[in-house]
Amino acid sequence: MSHITLDQANAAIAGAFAKGRELGLKPLSVAVVDAGGHLIAFQRSDTASFARAQIAAGKAAGALALGVSSRKVGEMAAERPWFIGAFASSAPHPVIPAAGGVIVVDAQGAPIGAVGVTGDTSDNDELAALAGIAAAGLRAQG
Repeated sequence: MSHITLDQANAAIAGAFAKGRELGLKPLSVAVVDAGGHLIAFQRSDTASFARAQIAAGKAAGALALGVSSRKVGEMAAERPWFIGAFASSAPHPVIPAAGGVIVVDAQGAPIGAVGVTGDTSDNDELAALAGIAAAGLRAQG
């Protein structure tokens, strides 16, 4: 598989929302992007705040841009804030350095896209992203 289909993206979103309901999380928003960081699908829960599309997509695209989860991007921002700040200001897509953006890989481990979740704590956002990826029958980067 070389890309995430719209059906897979929608399944990932549904899976992330299901995990959010299971855990009693705050209203989530979920973005799925392709390997170039371009939006495939996005959904925002009822009552979620309006800027969640940019945050969810920024977690996903930022992870892809640097080749690591957005959790690791957040760690990089703490270690080298000048680097992440400079990169984010010149990146083609938003970069949100907080957990919740997880890269999706094919069977050979090559990135084919990412899922970004926002709305609860970053740790819970990441749990929902991982659940969404699994629900879609996709594989998260290890």
